[in-house]
Amino acid sequence: MPPTDPARESGSESGSDLRSDTRLDAMHRRLFDASPNPYLVLDRRLRIVTANPAYLAVTGRSLDDLVGRCPWEAFPASPDTERQVRESFERVIATGREDTVALLRFDIARPGGTGEVEERWWTITHTPIAGADGAVEMILQHPIEVSAVERLGAVPAGDALAELAAGPSGLIDRARRVYETNRDLKADVERLQSLFRKAPGFMAVLRGPRHLFEFVNDAFVGLLGERDYLGRTVRAVLPDLEGQRVFETLDWVFEQAREFVGYDLAVHVRDGGRNERRRINLIYSPIVEQGTVAGIFVEGTDVTEQHRARAIVEEQLVQLRRAEHLQAFQLALSDCLRPLTSAEEVIGAASRLLGERLDLARVVFAEVAVPSMRVTVRRDWCRAGLAGVAGRDTTLDDFGPDMADALRAGHDVLVADVRDDPRTLSHQAAYEAIGVRAYLTIPLLKGGGLRVALSLHATAPRAWSADELRIARETAERTWAAVEVARAQAELRAERDESQYIFDTMTEGFGLIDRDWRVVRMNNAGLQLVQRSRAEVVGHNHWDVFPAAIGTEIERMCRQVYAERRAGSVDYGYPLPEGGTRWMEVRAFPAMDGGLAVFFRDVTARHEAEDRLRLEAHRKDEFLAMLAHELRNPLAPISAAADLLALGSPDPARIARTSAIITRQVGHMTSLVDDLLDVSRVTRGLVALECVPVDVKAMVADAVEQVRPLVEGRRHRLELHLAPEHAVVMGDRKRLVQVLANLLGNAAKYTPEGGRIALHMEVEPEPDDGRVVLCVIDDGIGMTPEVRQGAFELFTQAERTPDRSQGGLGIGLALVKSLVELHGGSVTAHSEGPGRGSRFTVFLPHAAAPMPGPGAPRDAGGMALARAGSGRSVLVVDDNVDAAQLLAMLLETAGHRAAVEHAPGAALARARAEPPEACILDIGLPDMDGNELARRLRALPGMAGVLLIALTGYGRPQDREAALAAGFDHHLVKPVDVQQLLGLLG
Repeated sequence: MPPTDPARESGSESGSDLRSDTRLDAMHRRLFDASPNPYLVLDRRLRIVTANPAYLAVTGRSLDDLVGRCPWEAFPASPDTERQVRESFERVIATGREDTVALLRFDIARPGGTGEVEERWWTITHTPIAGADGAVEMILQHPIEVSAVERLGAVPAGDALAELAAGPSGLIDRARRVYETNRDLKADVERLQSLFRKAPGFMAVLRGPRHLFEFVNDAFVGLLGERDYLGRTVRAVLPDLEGQRVFETLDWVFEQAREFVGYDLAVHVRDGGRNERRRINLIYSPIVEQGTVAGIFVEGTDVTEQHRARAIVEEQLVQLRRAEHLQAFQLALSDCLRPLTSAEEVIGAASRLLGERLDLARVVFAEVAVPSMRVTVRRDWCRAGLAGVAGRDTTLDDFGPDMADALRAGHDVLVADVRDDPRTLSHQAAYEAIGVRAYLTIPLLKGGGLRVALSLHATAPRAWSADELRIARETAERTWAAVEVARAQAELRAERDESQYIFDTMTEGFGLIDRDWRVVRMNNAGLQLVQRSRAEVVGHNHWDVFPAAIGTEIERMCRQVYAERRAGSVDYGYPLPEGGTRWMEVRAFPAMDGGLAVFFRDVTARHEAEDRLRLEAHRKDEFLAMLAHELRNPLAPISAAADLLALGSPDPARIARTSAIITRQVGHMTSLVDDLLDVSRVTRGLVALECVPVDVKAMVADAVEQVRPLVEGRRHRLELHLAPEHAVVMGDRKRLVQVLANLLGNAAKYTPEGGRIALHMEVEPEPDDGRVVLCVIDDGIGMTPEVRQGAFELFTQAERTPDRSQGGLGIGLALVKSLVELHGGSVTAHSEGPGRGSRFTVFLPHAAAPMPGPGAPRDAGGMALARAGSGRSVLVVDDNVDAAQLLAMLLETAGHRAAVEHAPGAALARARAEPPEACILDIGLPDMDGNELARRLRALPGMAGVLLIALTGYGRPQDREAALAAGFDHHLVKPVDVQQLLGLLG
């Protein structure tokens, strides 16, 4: 074989001739180029001289890239591979004999220029080519790829390897023998043709510009059929290939002297009864003789089956991607629906997910009632800007009877355009009303009839795909299953809520006990409640783990449930391992395996709340009894005085004493009522403080003045210990006096006669101006720890003693605490115990504000009482006859002229006939309240400037504001302060 370079466009120099016969050189050149087997030629320096096209195709390299380089430079390999190749070359040069390396790894770059390499395994035969002097001048390398054998682990050994090497490499042996012995070239060509004829790839040799068949192998005939090939043109032999650009391509290769390579080309073969399409990989190589294209060598492979297999794989991949897409959607749907417990939430979430995934305009879940076929949409999902249809009530027939019939039969309905579909043409209005142009509806038949329909809406024409139909059907089934589960769970929850166990829905701990009383399961919440680890509980006998429960109500309940197989419940005070008791509600149910399922939860707070409720109920009972007592005390002398006035002679002195008694007792009752209202307003935060700088010493003096009668009446010794420095606090003077007076009065009430009461005042320096400390100390009955703990709660009192007639209602200290906290301070109570006195300490923020000058008014409380009027005409309106008459008598005694009416209408008529100078009106009148009466009186001629006074039992701030807004000049609360009323009239 000539070692000349076969490249026709590379421009590389040719190697030295092996024969002097140029005709034979050209023939061997063609054979070298035409051979399907890869060959590489190297010189004695192991530099690459040339390679045939088959070698370049296998390695994916160009000849320019290889010539002049060593194999391990052109094809980098491992050190072991390089060593084996060098040793083989050295043996060939040294011995002049052929050498075969059974298994070598040379990696080849993958097609496409990605830079990735592919692992390849080869059996390589090196054949010596002698020069004119008989020495080895060149080496012919013939690689045979055995990658598949290597990957399968079936590399042949021994004789099998030798046989493998003797296969394709026999061509080189024969060629070398031809070179050495100069045998007849024709016999050599025939042998080569025999090898080509049996080659698995199809081959043909075409001669001349008309492409006459000179040679075809069996694979070529197998591809295109039995025909009369040799000596005839391609166009004559293969007319069925006309129009498939076969002939045009051959002409181009011949004319341009350029190779054509095609992959996965489609060929339509029609030969007699055959009519099939094949896929081939094809190479057209020009045969150049003496610089001129003499023919074309055709070589290729039928890859129809590979193409079909690839098509099948690609289709499978498409199906797989679709399946993955559907599976991903199903997973997303499952994850979305799993945490939802409401049927409406399930429908809403599924509709949104489906609408966003398929880019829909609207998704509707409709329920169908049987047998009316009324359609109800409870919830839907809409794209932004599109109106929803939830809440609408319609029928299937409104959208076309054909559609309704299909859905009743369980058939999916797909409409690409409602304006073109004959089933919807006559019902355009129904679709336009909801903005639908295309839709897909999936019916769900339950119990043999249509119950649910999922409808997907589009606002433009749309061809619904099989994937969309599949996703919609899957969504409908899964969603409605989740809806049914959610509704079933909702029904179960409703039944559970209606059961006799009110706390079943709040269960926290859970334990499962088998028939042998072994704890087989307990959740984390249960372990936390019992303060045990899982290892301490699970797997152990229940009574060994909780021995304290033996002999208690919980054991009796559990054994009863175990024996009778009926649920039981009990509250159990569980002794905690670290000390203390935790109350737990324990409910036991018979389990299917014969054991018990136990639910338990912490109800300690409930037990404590019940204890507090019982205590508060007891306090309220005492308070009501005390209130009755305190109200009866002043009622008794009032009743006696009234009887005395009715029976006795009109003695002025007796009347004066009796009136004084009634006044005092009424004042006491008024004080009780005011205290009740006061504590209600303060504790609810309805009191607005009028904060000004208050002199603490002056405040103490006012408070002492208020309680002095009580202190003197019980012959107490009151001591004042006031700090010498000036003390000022910011606050409401009246409320602060009330705080201190309550504490002093409380000390007087709970200290036996002749006791000692001390009031201390001092200023503690602290950052930010410090604080003022007021401390009231007595040596009275003292307090138990229980009383001291709840001293500032409503209705709390120490035990009453027989000599304590001024007991109060138990609200004073609660009022004190609220008022002090409103001023930013705090109050504490202390007692060493019963009989050892009490100490109440008030802490108030100290203020550096200056006090008002001597000429400034102290407060509204210092206002002098007005004198009685000097003869006004007054209209009194009150539906309480006795109250109206007594008030009129009082006014007349004070020198006024009083007229009385008990109904609003009569009062308007009198005022219209005889306009009064002043009106005193009750608010709670029949037919028309006092506010409306005031507005109408103001509207009468001559009544715009009349003095209007509201005298009522409604004393809330909002009642006062409503009265003033109606036109009243003043708002007084019953029972009236007579001096204040007469002062207003004066």
